Amino acid sequence: MGFKKTAVQYAAIELMKNHVEVLLEGGSRSGKTFIEIYAMISRGVRNTGTRHIALRKHFNHAKLTLWSQTIPEVFKIAFPEVAYKENKTDYFIDFAGSQLWIGGTDDKERIEKILGSEWATMFFNEVSQMPYSTYETLKTRLNPPKGMRPLLLLDQNPPSSSHWSFKRFHAGVNPENGQTLSEKDKLRQCFFKMNPADNVVNLSEGYIDILESMSESKKRRFLYGEYGDDSENALWKREWIVKNRIKARPASIIRLVVAIDPNVTDDKKVTNSTDEAGIITVGRYKIVNDFHYAVIRDDSMPGLSWGEVGCRVYREEKADKIIGEVNQGGDLIEMNLRNYDKTISYDSVRATRGKEVRAEPIADLYRRGFVHHLGEFPELEDELTTWTPGEGRSPNRLDALVWGISYLAGIHHGSINKTLGW
Repeated sequence: MGFKKTAVQYAAIELMKNHVEVLLEGGSRSGKTFIEIYAMISRGVRNTGTRHIALRKHFNHAKLTLWSQTIPEVFKIAFPEVAYKENKTDYFIDFAGSQLWIGGTDDKERIEKILGSEWATMFFNEVSQMPYSTYETLKTRLNPPKGMRPLLLLDQNPPSSSHWSFKRFHAGVNPENGQTLSEKDKLRQCFFKMNPADNVVNLSEGYIDILESMSESKKRRFLYGEYGDDSENALWKREWIVKNRIKARPASIIRLVVAIDPNVTDDKKVTNSTDEAGIITVGRYKIVNDFHYAVIRDDSMPGLSWGEVGCRVYREEKADKIIGEVNQGGDLIEMNLRNYDKTISYDSVRATRGKEVRAEPIADLYRRGFVHHLGEFPELEDELTTWTPGEGRSPNRLDALVWGISYLAGIHHGSINKTLGW
């Protein structure tokens, strides 16, 4: 083969030979996902008739990044002699008598198929987006044929140190109860850092400069691969979110909106990991005489398919409105959405006040217990608890959330353009 691994990719492969669970973490485009897909295909070639699966939180993201980009790239570069066939109905690849599947944990039907099967290798891509319960449930299906070692691969750009991945892999404790892991559990797992500087031979000229130009918090995560900390000066506190989290969807939702804060840049090398479109679904309901707000889902994503995703979520949730923040895109946002569905009910909002002023009343609703997250949204919750006003651009998930709750609560920070039809 003509493929040459980088030094850190060699080291990652060695760790995979000696541990059952391997977490690769670090900055953007450091070669983590490539070497994990490489390992899965290698295992399938050596162990014919085996099944392997790569998962992301959202199936749409798995198709965009793994199916359309990384998997064919790995075959082309590292396995040019291996013929493979794509099944675009169930989204798996036949190769050398084995199969490589992709999936999303947001697809109930697909998850049932996953849980009904056993896998020789499992790969959780961007595990920072997954709750601990998902990790624990899915890994029960890791069961290769007799004589083959099980392997669970995980990767991420490190989130906040309060995330379960830090607690389990770095602190060595059970994230749910804080108890120290057994020595057996500690020995079966490991973590390894890989950063863009380690993969510079495979990066486009100027990519490191792009990362260098980011805010300090973004550089820590996407350039240096470091975990962040909840900021003392953040408007949101994590305890507010945890205290008011709900497990069941409220039955009496009065209004439901999908709020979109589109990403600005068109550079896929950046948007794949650092600039996502915020797509947050929020509902309003009543408890006694008070209005409360439920964060129902987070479909935020890199790339430029936010219009298609926003319309799909709108239909799936039977939402009342799509809310678009148009300061960066004008009427192009509505045009983009209506390319996918001309029947949507849409309102555009344009900010005339600063982000901190817009965010403060929403953070106060959290403090007072009026906002509830339906389950865990690790990426959104990290953005809320690490963003400090005045220090860099506010994240897209946070912005979409603020617009959605502001709209439902009647808190308007600028002009709202009512759009009833095409």
